[in-house]
Amino acid sequence: MKKKSFLLVTVLLLALSMFLAACGGDEKVDSTEKPEGGDSGSETAEKPDFMSILTGGTGGTYYPLGGAFANIISDATGIQTTAESSGASAENMNTLKSGDAEIAFSQTDIASYAKDGKLMFEGAAVDNVSAIGTLYPETIQIVTTSKSGIKSVEDLKGKKVSVGAPGSGTNPNAEQILEVHGMTFDDIKKQDLSFDESTAGIQDGTIDAAFVTAGTPTGAVEGLSATEDVVIIPIAQDKIDALIEKYPYYVQDEIPSGTYGLSDAVSTVAVQAMLVVTNDLSEDVVYEVTKAIFENLDQVAHAKGKLISAENAVNGVGIDIHPGAQKYYDEKGITPK
Repeated sequence: MKKKSFLLVTVLLLALSMFLAACGGDEKVDSTEKPEGGDSGSETAEKPDFMSILTGGTGGTYYPLGGAFANIISDATGIQTTAESSGASAENMNTLKSGDAEIAFSQTDIASYAKDGKLMFEGAAVDNVSAIGTLYPETIQIVTTSKSGIKSVEDLKGKKVSVGAPGSGTNPNAEQILEVHGMTFDDIKKQDLSFDESTAGIQDGTIDAAFVTAGTPTGAVEGLSATEDVVIIPIAQDKIDALIEKYPYYVQDEIPSGTYGLSDAVSTVAVQAMLVVTNDLSEDVVYEVTKAIFENLDQVAHAKGKLISAENAVNGVGIDIHPGAQKYYDEKGITPK
C-alpha cells in the first residue's frame, strides 16, 4: 500500500514539474519576442516599407517634383517611395481618403474644401489627412488685353468672363475674388472655359477676360502675349487683406514686370501647391519625410524647386499641419509669417 502511495506521489510531482517547466519556457519565449528597448519594436511596425506620392499629369509640374521628392525620401529614410501620375488635387484628396496612398500634392484651397466637405466635396469630406507644408504659389491671374478697356475687377461687370473649366479650382477662386469686391457671378456673363479656350476666346474677341490659376508664366497666357498686348488686372491691397482674412489658404503674390511683356509688376493673390499626408503615418515617419525634403532641395532640378523652402512652408496652409511636420518646424523655429 505504501509502495503504491509513493508511486502516486512521484507521478504527481513529475507532472507538476513538467507543467512548471512548460510555463517557464513560455515566459522565456515571450521575453525574446520583444527587442531590447521595448518601444523600438512598435516604431519598426509603424514605419512602412513602401509609400507612394500622388502627383498630377505627366506634363504638369507636380509629377517631376514628385519624382524628385520620392528619390529624396527613399534615400534619406529607407522607405521605398515612388511618384504616381494622377488627376491632381481633387482626385488625390479622394485617393488619400480611401487609404490607397500616403502622400499627395494638392492646391491649398482644394485641400481646405476637402477637409471641410465643401464645393466638390460636399457630403464627402476628407477627414484623415494633414499637411506637410506648402511649396510654391499658383497665382490667380485675371487676364485681358489693352483693347478691352478693363483696368479693375469692378470693370468686369457686364463683361464675358471665363472662370475656368467646370469643377476646376479656378471657379471658386473667381467667385471669392468677386465676392470681396461686392460682386457675384450674376454680375458678369460667366463662361466656363479651360485656360487654352479662355486665351483663344480673348484673342478672337468672344470673351473679354479670364481667371487663370497657375504658376507663372503660364503657357496659355504666354501664347496670347505673342499676338496681343496682355493686361493682368491688379487686386487692391485692401481686397487682398479681406480675402486672406476670410480664406486663409490664400497668400499675397505679385506677377513680376516683364512677364507677358508687362511694364510693371502686378499685385494679386495665390493659392499654393502643397504636400498632404494621411494621418495613418506616424509622427516619426512624417518628421523624417519633412526633414528629408526640406534639407535636400538642392537635389530638385525642376525650376519650381527654387521657390520651395521650409521657412515658407507654414504660410497659407489652410488645414492642420501633421504633428511630425510641426515637430520639424518647431525645431527650426519656423512660424507663419
